[in-house]
Formats: sequence, C-alpha cells, structure tokens
Amino acid sequence: MRTYLSFWFSSEGASPVEIGQSLKKIGFSPMHGGYDFVYSWDKRPGIDDLLALGNSVQKALKGCQAMFKMETV
Repeated sequence: MRTYLSFWFSSEGASPVEIGQSLKKIGFSPMHGGYDFVYSWDKRPGIDDLLALGNSVQKALKGCQAMFKMETV
C-alpha cells in the first residue's frame, strides 16, 4: 500500500524545498503527477498506523503554514 500527500503552500510559510526535506526525513519520496509525495508501506497499515503517519506529517510541518491531504490506497 501507499500513502499519497498533496500540499497547499503559503507564501508566508516554509518553502517547498524545506517541506520536502522534512518529509524525506520521515520516509516520504517526492513524485510527479496528481500527488506531491508518496510513502510506501512495507506491510498493510491499520488505522492506528495511518493516524500515526498523519501525526508524523503534522509534527514535521508544524509552523510551516502548509496544508496537506493524505490518501492511502
């Protein structure tokens, strides 16, 4: 399974490069297409795993003034 992230950046917040660096540290990879980043799971994630990943993203982006959307398929 994979978790995809889409972002909305603010001109008053962190740059896309800074956000990308923060996300790489928690295991996301940048990608082309309909999403900005992808996280590849090594197992089938449960709800608690997905919520923990969402918490990690939120923590990594705290203060960046960026919004994100997660989708796992």
